[in-house]
This record gives sequence, structure tokens and C-alpha cells, in this order.
Amino acid sequence: MATTSAEPQVRFVSVFAAGPQGGNPAPIVVDAASMTDAEMQQVARAYGHESGFVLPPPPDSDCDFEFRFWVPNHEMSMCGHATVGATWLLQRLGRLQRDRITILTKSGRVHARIQSTGQDISVEVSQPAGVIEPLPDTPQSVDDILDVLGIGFDDLAPFPIQNARTSRIKTLIPLKSVAILDGLKPDFSKIERLCNSINSTGLYPYAVSDQQAQVIDARQFPSSSGYPEDAATGIAASALSFGLLANRIVDASERQITIRQGRAMNRPSAIKVRFSFDDGDLNGCWLGGDVQPTECEKIAS
Repeated sequence: MATTSAEPQVRFVSVFAAGPQGGNPAPIVVDAASMTDAEMQQVARAYGHESGFVLPPPPDSDCDFEFRFWVPNHEMSMCGHATVGATWLLQRLGRLQRDRITILTKSGRVHARIQSTGQDISVEVSQPAGVIEPLPDTPQSVDDILDVLGIGFDDLAPFPIQNARTSRIKTLIPLKSVAILDGLKPDFSKIERLCNSINSTGLYPYAVSDQQAQVIDARQFPSSSGYPEDAATGIAASALSFGLLANRIVDASERQITIRQGRAMNRPSAIKVRFSFDDGDLNGCWLGGDVQPTECEKIAS
């Protein structure tokens, strides 16, 4: 008689939290070696959130762990907040033996560094240097973006709409004010088709809140994740940081850039990004933020 495997133990963290109910919830399975792809996807579908799975690294990979990531609709090559959350959880469970680890993901190797003092754990993960590109078919693409977001050209700040990536392409849309950002009511039925037409995995409108302090507000509308808006998107925030640098909105330094997200969802979040340098040359960034243990209810059986 065939037997079914025991349901994996799913733990929950909220990553990039900027308040008691803030951050992006992440279901995490820290012992996922025996799980099939279908079982991993079912976890994401059951809870309706990006989910992270920790596996032993492949032989000869020279990595400490392999992480995989699923949203309800598909697997992702990389997920910033689930990487931060899973690393934080491994440290809290006593699974890490040192303060720097290397993680294999489908988008490549990711480095993590951990600082721990008692129950106070801080995690930062690496992202490569960003690539900034103009939109394909720019005039029509801009018109389509404005139509989907329900805004006019006069609502844009005087910077270009750009595709940017460190791991996955996000479309950066500069707005004149945080009020315009907060008031967005996108036509979600059109987002996937639009994103496919501009080679993007999500729209990331943003507005400068405090340029001197390098504080930016943003919202993320993913292309086809299975939910309309994301409370905190580390990969998009790291891509945005390089867009901000290209537009001379932030400094080419190790000063912290704070990307605030999730307020429109009543899940206030703060993603902290710092550029990294090698002998003075910009080579990527570090992505971090607060992590909290949390609870998560199933939305599907």
C-alpha cells in the first residue's frame, strides 16, 4: 500500500517589518529535501505567499545550502525576503555554525552575513550590481503603463521609466509624490499582459519621500504571482536602488537606502539596501531588514 509523506513543518516569519503587523509573510520549510516540486508549490498555494524551502547543497557546489522559492503560480529563481527570512530562521534554530554562508539559488549564488546577539538577529543577503535598461517600444509602453495604473503623464516625476534587475526584471516608474503612489488603483486584469510585453516581472512605481535621508516609497504589482500586490519586495528594492543611482537620486556610497513598501496593504515594511564595493568599485548591494516570527493561516486546503 502506498503511503503519503508527512506534511512538512512550515514555519512563518514576516520580513522587512516596519511595525507589529508589517512586513511580508513568508512560509519557510527548513527541511525540504524530500519535498517534490508539487508539494512545494502547494505550500505557496495553501498560504498565498512567496514561500522558501531549504535543501542540502548539491555535491561540489561549494555552498552551505540550496534555497528554492515558490509563489502560488510558479517557481521563482530568487526571492529576497524569503532568503533573508530563511537565513534568520536557520540562525534562530541553531542551524548555522558561522556568520557568513553561501546559498545556491536558481539565479546563482547568494552570500548572507549574520549578526546575532542573543535573540537579536540581523541578516543581510547579497545581490549583484544592477542592470538598467530602457523600455522596449518606449512611447507605446509608457502609454500602456499609465493606462494600467490609471494615471496621467503629469503624474510622473522627471526621470525615465526603466527596466532594472539584480535578479529579476522590475519596471521602475517614478511618480511625483507619495500621495499619487498611495492613490494608485491599477487595473490588475491588464498587468500580466503588459509585463510580458515589456519583458518585466512586475511594476514597481516609486516616489522620493526624503532624498537627503535616501528614503523612497514604492509599491509592487507582480506580473503573475497569484496575488495582486506585494507587501515588501527585496529583489525589486535592490533593482530600484541601482535605478536611483543611475538617476543620481542616491549616492554611490555605503549609506543606507530605505525603501518603504506595504503601507497601502496595511503591512508597513522597510527594506534596507546598501551598495557594496570591492577596492572602490561598485560590485552589488546588501539587502536586509527586520524579521519577526509570525503566524499564517491557510487560504486553501
